[in-house]
Amino acid sequence: MVGREREQHELLRLLEQSESQFCAVYGRRRVGKTFLIKETFRDKFAFYHTGLANADKSDQLQEFRHTLQSYGYKSRMPKSWYEAFHQLEDYLSGCEEDKKVVFIDELPWMDTPGSKFVSALEHFWNGWANLRNDIVLIVCGSATSWIVSNIFQNHRGLYGRLTRQIYLRQFTLYECEQYLRSMDITLSRKEIMEAYMIMGGVPYYWSYMRRGESLAQNIDNIFFGQNAPLANEFDALYKSLFHRPEGYIAIVAALTKKKAGMTREELLRESHLNDNAVFVRQLQELEQCDFIRTYQKLGQKKKDTVYQLMDNFTLFHYRYMAANSSRDEHFWSANQSTPQHNTWAGLAFERICFQHIRQIKQRLGISGIRSSEYSFTYRPKEEEDPGWAVQIDMLIDRADGVIDMCEMKYAKDDYLVTSEEETKVRKRLSCLAARGKTRSAIHTVLMTPYGVVNNAYSHIFEQVIRADDLFYP
Repeated sequence: MVGREREQHELLRLLEQSESQFCAVYGRRRVGKTFLIKETFRDKFAFYHTGLANADKSDQLQEFRHTLQSYGYKSRMPKSWYEAFHQLEDYLSGCEEDKKVVFIDELPWMDTPGSKFVSALEHFWNGWANLRNDIVLIVCGSATSWIVSNIFQNHRGLYGRLTRQIYLRQFTLYECEQYLRSMDITLSRKEIMEAYMIMGGVPYYWSYMRRGESLAQNIDNIFFGQNAPLANEFDALYKSLFHRPEGYIAIVAALTKKKAGMTREELLRESHLNDNAVFVRQLQELEQCDFIRTYQKLGQKKKDTVYQLMDNFTLFHYRYMAANSSRDEHFWSANQSTPQHNTWAGLAFERICFQHIRQIKQRLGISGIRSSEYSFTYRPKEEEDPGWAVQIDMLIDRADGVIDMCEMKYAKDDYLVTSEEETKVRKRLSCLAARGKTRSAIHTVLMTPYGVVNNAYSHIFEQVIRADDLFYP
């Protein structure tokens, strides 16, 4: 298995504990949650059940009974979830395994309106499983908002009952490269980076890559071709993760319009949503799912929090899939050399750098130093010279009294620093020092795929981060 060694170790440790364990595995659709659990335990479950999508309470109970019968337990049709879990207790009491692994997949689907499913689950754990020492209960689901609200933040019977929670993140560039190698697919690192700009690190998306085809052919086949498997993924993704996804979609759609992100007030204005508790929850859940990130600008307070879109696939959808009104099956191949593609690639490269901060810090030799990362924008006041206006792609604000001022340049070859570019960098340095309300030393870093052409102006950058530096575990 590629890239999930730590999570596998955490799951296997559940078997070593002297008390019963309750673990929740969660993460976005198609990130590999079920595959991880099945591969870790090799299908050696005392009980494994999957909830039904778009089914009512009666159908859910009937399917639960069918699963019990498949394990040899003869039961009548349960009338409630309390009765269904009592039947599960009876069945598990007769199992001979030292540790009985109970895996319930797509748990949120089972919580239909008025079913009292969560209360029954609470009673199963608190009134029976938790009193034993041989139960390992693992629950899973793509509806992250449901998992967080009903399991992590449940202030009733399940409050504080989880013994382990595992958030399954997307693959890094390094893990995507390893995954392609496992499929015997060879792409250059620049091609892998561009594929990452589109698909992020979602293993299921990458599984559609075909050996022997170019990257452009693969993207056309996966997203734009006839019967493309991921043509409708955007709607399916947000519907699977969020109840009533319209508000969440309005937020991310608004954030596609400003690369450095928006303040709460800007976001409310652009999304046309109401400023209420629902809006706050939607922002929290989008951040929990890694669709957006939050940061405070240098020298500003929490009330000035900025929300920035970080999901690669979402931006790709709005920039390309939604724009393909002609249903051109070769839309991606036809747009490779357009200015729109170059602009998108530059923005996507910046996002990849933010998604690989750990690798960047490792390359800079500051892995053990706490830091915050954000963009920086300064707009001059009316009485100031308009020339003070600057925008800096990334600041790494370090706890050791240093700020790394990072310029990101997505170039197709070694980046050429011109006299004009050097002047701009010096201006940004001056503005950050004078207007950034900081006493930290400022170091300059260039991030670009291949490197830099050594000339009279390239010395303005003290360190250079290349694409290869991002491909580390």
